[in-house]
Amino acid sequence: MLQACLEPGRTEAGCDEAGRGCLAGPVCAAAVILPPGFSHPLLNDSKLLKANTRDTLREVIEKSAVAWAVAWAQPEEIDKINILNASILAMNRAISMLSVQPDFLLIDGNRFKSASGIPFSCQVKGDGRFLSIAAASVLAKTHRDEFMAAQADQYPGYGWEQNKGYPTVAHRRAIQKNGVTPLHRLSFRLLPESQQARLF
Repeated sequence: MLQACLEPGRTEAGCDEAGRGCLAGPVCAAAVILPPGFSHPLLNDSKLLKANTRDTLREVIEKSAVAWAVAWAQPEEIDKINILNASILAMNRAISMLSVQPDFLLIDGNRFKSASGIPFSCQVKGDGRFLSIAAASVLAKTHRDEFMAAQADQYPGYGWEQNKGYPTVAHRRAIQKNGVTPLHRLSFRLLPESQQARLF
C-alpha cells in the first residue's frame, strides 16, 4: 500500500526520473502533485508495470493531478555534467514548471540539490512507497518511452522502439555496426573499451 504523503496537510510534489541507465536519449523527469484522497489500484513503481498499464495510468494521472510537469536533460548535458547531475537538473526543471508551487518535495533516490529552495526529502525506492513519486515515475517513463519510439523512425536500426535506448545486446551491436547518433551519450561505455575508441 503506497503512502499518500510524508506529512498530512501540506502540498507535496513527488519527483522521479527515467532513462538514467540508457546509452542514448535524454533523461526525463516528472513532478506530480496529487489531490488529497487520490488513489488508484494499479499505481505503483513504473518499473513493475506493463506498458499498457503505464499508459492507462498516465492518462488518469494527467487528468487527476493538481499539477504535473515533465522536463528533460539532453545527451550533451549528460556528457557535460554527468548523469546524476543531469537527472537532478531535469527534476528541478520539472518542479519549476509546475502550475502550483508545492510546500515540500519527495525525491526518489538518495541525492538531490534543490534549485528552488523548496524543502525536500530523498526517499530511496520512493516510487514503490509514495503515490506521488509513483505517479511521477509513470509520467517520466511513458513520456520518455514515447519520445524514444518516435526517434526510432529518424534513426532506424538501433531498435529504440523496443529497447528505448537501454544497453541491450542488440543496441550495442547496432552501435558497433552503424556508429553513434546525436542522441548517444558519448561519456557512457557504449562498447567494450577496445572497440569504443574506434567510434570517435
